[in-house]
Amino acid sequence: MKNTRSVFAPKVDIPAGLYVSLSVTSILSILGFWCVLTYGGVVSPDFLAAPHKIAVAGWERMLDISLFEHMRASLVVIMSGFVLASVLAVPLGILTGSFQFVAALIEPSASFMRYIPVSALIPLLILWVGIGIEQKIAVIFLGTFFQQLILFADVSARVSKDLIDCSYTLGANRWQVVWRVLLPACLPGVMDNLRVTMGWAWTYLVIAELVAANTGLGYMILNAMRGLFTDVILLGIFVIGALGLATDLLFKALRRQLLPWSATF
Repeated sequence: MKNTRSVFAPKVDIPAGLYVSLSVTSILSILGFWCVLTYGGVVSPDFLAAPHKIAVAGWERMLDISLFEHMRASLVVIMSGFVLASVLAVPLGILTGSFQFVAALIEPSASFMRYIPVSALIPLLILWVGIGIEQKIAVIFLGTFFQQLILFADVSARVSKDLIDCSYTLGANRWQVVWRVLLPACLPGVMDNLRVTMGWAWTYLVIAELVAANTGLGYMILNAMRGLFTDVILLGIFVIGALGLATDLLFKALRRQLLPWSATF
């Protein structure tokens, strides 16, 4: 009874075997429900493809290399836009959360821009940068940069001022406080938010490849939608989900390796 209660207690670890069993059960339950809907004839194949049809569609596109080409094109767009946004947002966000004069300059504009849907900016992006890969990278950049900026500013603002004051008391100068105290204190939160916003970047992929694309997973999904090929649509969705999960696990591993002084999830 005591062990049973501990399983349902908040903030209490459960055995690894139980965790894996519950995860596998949830996945098999979804798969089973999907099989009932498709193989049982509850839903028309035009609206929901059976699992084996998605496997066949994936195998065919791996044999002709087209799936790998779509993956490569999407990864180039996602990583280019995300890395560019992060390189700018991390230092600006930390400065915004730590220095009031920087916050006064940046935060009002960033707070305004982050509420504008990226899709509303596509006509302007087409006029400004054309319909090439630059436009797609710009969509990912704009979709993540302003969100990151505010999140990183919040991380920096939550660093205890007592920690800063204690550093000055111990003889640190302003430069040492920024580099040896403030930055290490911010890095765990920065890494967590990078992981979260990478997920957002993947959600903008279809929007980024909406205009004049001829390759990419978003293009593959939209092109399949015109012919009502639900097997290809679901294949694209599953591949995006798998790649997104891979990047999520990568950020978790990087957090454990690069930030050993912080608590990990």
